[in-house]
Amino acid sequence: MNVSERFLKYVQYGTQSDITSSTVPSTKGQLVLAAQLAEELKSLGIADAHTDENGYVYGHIPAAKGCTSPCLALIAHMDTAMDMSGDNIKPRIIHNYDGNDIVLNEGKNIVTAVSVFPNLKKFIGQDLIVTDGTTLLGADDKAGVAEIMTLAEFLMQNPDYPHPPISILFTPDEEIGRGPDHVNLEEVGAAYGYTIDGGLIGEFSYENFNAASAVVTIHGITAHTGYSKGILKNAMLIAMEYQALLPAYETPACTEGREGFYHLDKIQGRTETTIMNYLIRDHDEALFQHRQEIMRAAADFINKKYGAGTAEITITETYRNMYQQVKDHEKLISNVMTAMEHCSITPIITPIRGGTDGARLSYEGLPCPNICTGGQNGHGRHEFVSIQSMEAITEMLKELVKLFT
Repeated sequence: MNVSERFLKYVQYGTQSDITSSTVPSTKGQLVLAAQLAEELKSLGIADAHTDENGYVYGHIPAAKGCTSPCLALIAHMDTAMDMSGDNIKPRIIHNYDGNDIVLNEGKNIVTAVSVFPNLKKFIGQDLIVTDGTTLLGADDKAGVAEIMTLAEFLMQNPDYPHPPISILFTPDEEIGRGPDHVNLEEVGAAYGYTIDGGLIGEFSYENFNAASAVVTIHGITAHTGYSKGILKNAMLIAMEYQALLPAYETPACTEGREGFYHLDKIQGRTETTIMNYLIRDHDEALFQHRQEIMRAAADFINKKYGAGTAEITITETYRNMYQQVKDHEKLISNVMTAMEHCSITPIITPIRGGTDGARLSYEGLPCPNICTGGQNGHGRHEFVSIQSMEAITEMLKELVKLFT
């Protein structure tokens, strides 16, 4: 089975994660795909392939004869994003894409327009897998799963091909930030690894945001509006004032590259109580801490103006920049660059404006940069993937494992 055939098979499984769920994994569909992947690994001859009670898939490919290098982990996530439906996906292949707008669904007038998605111009002449516009596609990250599985089949069929011991790990719930929560690193048994997750062909990332979440609670005082002078403190208005204290242009809509931001992700409230949920992001550790200080200082200002206890803030750090853990493993970086060059892929070094399973795993003892899968426009109806990109990345992974012998 080739990589595109595998991908088309995997996207038929509904595996959206659910941040409101308290189960592990967060949805039953992930368990169904996990069981299928474990059976497929076994059918390839990977005898120890299995799922655990939390829906993680593990399997190991022995090193080629004579190789004494440490074990290398290859990791992808099985879940898809919550942004829109991931069930009943109807993929189709656009052969020899001509560079024009793609009509996904004529009846619903859903079009992937080049004017909105100019990255389409990079794929002229290639074969693109798209949706019917009513769901996401799931290339994030079933393309990564398919690429790892296709590599595994090649290695099992070619035992003399040079490679170190390979540990395969498929995780649930990456999209809701819980992917590493129940990883058994002892069972993974690797010295280092890569996540294969998202991005234009050639993209390679060994930096990501430092990340924190903040909850700001504003306590007001309610009173009858006809008789409230000198009494009423409207928590919603004070919340707006708090937001206005933060730098206006340091938001996701105004930043790029390594520029950090504050993001008001959710707000709910009434006159008496208003709660705001924020994301805080920055690649630079000092700036990351400074952003937290600014948010606390804004709460202090509100309390001085309206009285102690008016504003409460709780900040929770969620993941850190993997670079601090990866930088001392030079071959994790140089081997990818070499493998891409061997496959005529132009490396695109880009910092992740977010996080991956690898960011947390790096701080748990498994240095783990991220390699592209070829998927584009993730988390929405305009998601697509190039078959040629998936094929090229699979070939690049063959070159990569050879470099670790």
